[in-house]
Order: sequence, then C-alpha cells, then structure tokens
Amino acid sequence: MNRSPARIVFAGSPEFAVPALEALVASGHEVIAVLTQPDRPAGRGRRVHMSPVKACALEHGLDVLQPVSLRREPQAIERLGSLAPDLAVVVAYGLILPPTVLAIPRRGCVNIHASLLPRWRGAAPIQAAVLAGDRHTGVSLMRLEEGLDTGPVVAERAVAIGAGDTAGELHDRLAPLGAALLLEYLGAILDGSAQFTPQATAGVTYASKISKADARLDWHAPATVIERRIRAYNPWPVAETLLDGAQLRCWLGHALPAPAAAAAPGTIVAAAAEGIDVATGEGLLRLTSVQLAGRQRLDAGVFANGHELAGKVLGR
Repeated sequence: MNRSPARIVFAGSPEFAVPALEALVASGHEVIAVLTQPDRPAGRGRRVHMSPVKACALEHGLDVLQPVSLRREPQAIERLGSLAPDLAVVVAYGLILPPTVLAIPRRGCVNIHASLLPRWRGAAPIQAAVLAGDRHTGVSLMRLEEGLDTGPVVAERAVAIGAGDTAGELHDRLAPLGAALLLEYLGAILDGSAQFTPQATAGVTYASKISKADARLDWHAPATVIERRIRAYNPWPVAETLLDGAQLRCWLGHALPAPAAAAAPGTIVAAAAEGIDVATGEGLLRLTSVQLAGRQRLDAGVFANGHELAGKVLGR
C-alpha cells in the first residue's frame, strides 16, 4: 500500500455500502468526502431519514455531500474537483456519475457490485439472483465507466446461494465480502499495478430496480417460483397477497415435495402448526411466516390458530 495516505472520495447510500466505508476509515487512508443520497421521508409516518451511509459518515466526522443530481448540480462537481482525490470508491450510490466526475480522481473510480459480472448488472443483483434460482453469486470489484456496470473487473469472490437463503441473508454475507475485497486490492489500485480485465460479452443479464408492485404473488405460478419470490423480496418489499381482501405479507415459505392439490391456485388446503399450505399452479407452497397489515409478524402456525383458513382463497 502507498506509504502516504491516499485521498479517497466515497459514494454510497444503503446499508450494503456501510462495511466498505468502515473499512476505508480503518485503513489509514483519508476519506475526504462522502457522497450519499439526500435525506428522504420513509416508513408509515413518512419521517425524514438519512441514509445508512450518511449516519456512518457523521459518526466518523466525515464531510457529507448530498446532491440530488450530479448532472444538474455543477457546484457539487466543482467541489469534488477542488478536493483533488486520488480515488473514488462507489458502492450502491444510486446516482449515475457523469464523465466529468469519473475523470476527477487521479486513479479513477472503482465500484463494488453485488454479482459476478457480467451476470446481473443493474440495480437489484441480489434479488435477481434469488429470483432466477442461481446457485452462486458474489461480489465484483470493477472500474467505473459510462456504461451501466460495464467496466473492467479487477477481482471477484463467489458465494453459494443456499436452498433457503433470502435476499437479506445474502446481503449480509456479501457486504463485508465486498469490503474485504476492496481492501485486498486497494494498494494495487492506488499504485497503478492492478490488472483490470474486460467483462465477457456473453452471459450479460440485467437486474431491474424493484418496486412494491413486484411483490404481489401470483398463485398460478409454480410453487418453486413463488418460493423464490418470497425469498428474493425478504426483507424488502416483502411478498404479499390478499386474505379476505386484506394485505397478507408472506415473509417465509417453501415449496413442498407433494403432488398438486385438487384445488384452484391460491386455495388454502391445510393450516396447522407446520404452516399454511396453499395450492399453486404447480404443487403446494407452505407459508411459515406471515403478517397481516398493521399487525406483528407471526409464525404461520400461530397465525393459523387464530383464523379459520382452510378453503379460503388467497389473492382476492
């Protein structure tokens, strides 16, 4: 690693980016500024919240910049230029860095991305890997360029996706893995000896941004597909359906190795201590953790004890 501390700008917003910022702070290099999304209202009360990265930056006394758009706020670009950074590290920032910003750091801009590129470029790579039934995912350390996650890669680390892994569980494994990968290659990136390899042109896939509308379950799909949706949308936006016209959030569930039920998709065919069994377009799905709107999350067996469920049809 360089003998003198490097001047580093960090750009990130969600919890996924916090381990990388913490690692940079502990590395002995100088984090001269932190770019993060503006404070925004969130939750049922619509209270204004700062990003997890901003909270971390303030804890360490770091300078925080929160432009709404780097393309439309030239003063923010001028400020970054005046800082004369050696490197910019970007982790799930949420805003596009225009060419004028990419050109500012002496050693360019690097990004920690939560997939094995070129598979799952885009906004929601962890969820996309679970939805697709991938058996492996990982983190990639790449150089940023103008294209969406198209830059050359210096290193990557793979992890297996377990049969029951949720997106949240993968997130919690990948975030520190990305931070460790950054520290491993930071010295080589700063002294110019790191070898970046162009991404393959074959196997490119894109992970679109997720909205709450994506979480509504379609019981006509196979049970295995529904199970993956439940795991992919845990902890956000949480898969949901309707029970007697009310929102029912489905936190956990799994496909059963059982023949298809002689019932219409969405029909609850059994409700017991083990969970709530629902007919699907192909096979049965057992819900094991659910939550009615405005109520607490419950084990499905506990929920079943307090409701008459057998024969009801979910989704209406």
